[in-house]
Amino acid sequence: MKLRLCRVLLAFLLPALLSSSLLLCLLFSQSSHASITRSSARTAAQIGTNASPEDDGSRTVLIGYAGPLSGTSAAVGKSMANAAQLAVDEANKRGLQIQGRPVQLKLLIQDDRTNPRTAELIARYLVRSGVVGVIGHWNSGASLAAAPIYNAGGVIQISPASMSNLFTQQGNRAAFRTIGNNDSAGSYTADYAVKTLQARRFLVVDDGTPFGRGFVEQFSRSAKELGAQIVGSHSVSDKTSDFNAVLIDALRLRPDAVMFGGLELQASTLARSLKRRSPGIRFIGSSGTVGLPFLRAAGADGNGSVVLEPGLPMDKMPGWKNFEKNYMQKFDSNIELFAPFAYDATQVLIAAMRQANSMEPKKIAEALHAIHFSGMTGPVSFNQQGDLNNPTFTIYEVENQSWVVKKVISGSAN
Repeated sequence: MKLRLCRVLLAFLLPALLSSSLLLCLLFSQSSHASITRSSARTAAQIGTNASPEDDGSRTVLIGYAGPLSGTSAAVGKSMANAAQLAVDEANKRGLQIQGRPVQLKLLIQDDRTNPRTAELIARYLVRSGVVGVIGHWNSGASLAAAPIYNAGGVIQISPASMSNLFTQQGNRAAFRTIGNNDSAGSYTADYAVKTLQARRFLVVDDGTPFGRGFVEQFSRSAKELGAQIVGSHSVSDKTSDFNAVLIDALRLRPDAVMFGGLELQASTLARSLKRRSPGIRFIGSSGTVGLPFLRAAGADGNGSVVLEPGLPMDKMPGWKNFEKNYMQKFDSNIELFAPFAYDATQVLIAAMRQANSMEPKKIAEALHAIHFSGMTGPVSFNQQGDLNNPTFTIYEVENQSWVVKKVISGSAN
């Protein structure tokens, strides 16, 4: 009888005991994981700002890079990352001292996939890691998503590619860009289209992104100020390849040109379709279109396409020869359009650290507002909003399936 009673009690209590033990194990595991995570975050932050002394007394300072390393824009993202890495390696080779102590720079590279949500997650990670500044992002949507997080975390952001006006209009004194913005680019594109191409009637299309919408809006304003007419407009998804509605309107409205605010792969699809359906209508693209992807995708149908891009032609940039030689020796990849601006963004951040004699982002940001730097792409200085002073642009046209320089424009302050 006693034996049976013991068995009944054991059967009743054993599951409860096991559950309690499992719960204790889980609680212990979660507590330990949280402790390790907090400890790792503190360690990363220490490495990024003050860093741990090494035998030679040097400190390691983290710089972040964020851009597309996968997907359709991977080539340009990897090229920008390579350029930023080259600038860091060269600075380490030359030697950098802050407050009399040697500093070793390290680039922390992250893939944002051009996705604003991913950009937010990466921004939080980079802030937790203790970076002093971030070179990035590439597309305006990603830069705008990440900017408030960098701002709240006291981290400098220098974009080598984002052109949306909104990026530097958020009241953040630690946000900068090393290229011109949509206001300048849209205005100069309209000026060339009206005055040089003699176009008077435009059908405009944007890809629904902050960059595409902003570019088209500024182009339209400037074109109308010059006496031209916007005969129709469309806004499409930045993922679509269906431009049938645009092509139908092009046939119906007979514009002199179709202006598209979006990136190269969509641009090539629209340019190819437009040439086949309405061969007399010129295609005008927005910045970010010049490069091999457009030429390969559009083929002969891309001939006659016109695009304005930031900066001088690469071979006319002041430091191009040395940059090209050093880049090609170190990396087995092409130099994409925005790589020089990523190189200069990294260089000017390092120069500001040296000028401020500090690793504190706030002091470095103030130095960036005062800096006058002779960059590989040309002079680099910023206005109060963080926009590049006196940006330069180049107009290209596709001739015989090659990009040909048509005009170089030296701009005024944004």
